Amino acid sequence: PTLGSSPLPLPQLACHINPMAAPLAFFKDSWIPDHDLSIPIDDLGFSLGTTVIERLRTFGGQVYRAEAHLERLRRSLEIVGWDAKGLCTKIARALQEFQQKNAVHFVAGDDWSLVTFVTPGNSPSATDPTVCVHGFPLPFHNWAEQYVSGTEAVIVTTRQVSENCWPPELKCRSRLHYYLADREADSMIRGARGILLDQKGFVGEGTTANVVAYYKHRGLVTPPRTKVLPGVSQQVLYELAAELGIDQVEEDILPAQLAEADEIFFTSTSICMLPVTRLNDQPVGNGQSGQVFQQLINAWSQRVGIGIVEQAQQFAERK
Repeated sequence: PTLGSSPLPLPQLACHINPMAAPLAFFKDSWIPDHDLSIPIDDLGFSLGTTVIERLRTFGGQVYRAEAHLERLRRSLEIVGWDAKGLCTKIARALQEFQQKNAVHFVAGDDWSLVTFVTPGNSPSATDPTVCVHGFPLPFHNWAEQYVSGTEAVIVTTRQVSENCWPPELKCRSRLHYYLADREADSMIRGARGILLDQKGFVGEGTTANVVAYYKHRGLVTPPRTKVLPGVSQQVLYELAAELGIDQVEEDILPAQLAEADEIFFTSTSICMLPVTRLNDQPVGNGQSGQVFQQLINAWSQRVGIGIVEQAQQFAERK
């Protein structure tokens, strides 16, 4: 099928959790049942929130864009001054072994979220870091309907963390600002997600997602990658846009300019992309999922060999 055509059907091989046994997780050089995972209270990942993280997903049971995620993880580990090369090597091996260790759980159906995190343990120098790789079936019920109806967003007063605190390219679990942003958004419009501005008042990030605007006469417009977490899924979107002949530019976006967009998307690993159909309680474009979103999500489905929307809808009832 050509790009922009109907999405591919679901594959025969994917994954679904076996309720009779717990998945195994890699934790401190051992494979243990994931219900036994725990962080000591003196681990700095708990007491200070000092945790470097990457979240990946599978398509058809295969880890997607592992190299890009590991490269982003490596850079985050370098920023905090830990053994980036050694830790990434260990995590890459664990990711490769994860499917083998959990083969009994990978039966016909859906796909998984894979989470890897590293803390310094109880020493700031990370001489004995805590390393974990764990996973679970993707919770499609959280967003399946939004592929069609879209999601609501609110530009909140909570701001992105200043780059004077930590650089935007560091992916970490210190996310209280995201929590506060979504609480603020939800207090204004039930179920809405927050969009944070940077310290200068330009559009930054959504909570756990990159923000992408589409204008009919300009194409995709995104905040500069140097100012936000460089999204792996956002990079896929750039590639798909190029294949479809859609222009793309990175530049600062003011809130009023975002409100004028014909379409707005959130992009992140689990969801791939979702349309934002209302912003600040006003419709985006015609208030419905737009044509460009449909082109891009169909092209994404073609690329991975799975009907992304259809898969989410099929497994949305699983809690």
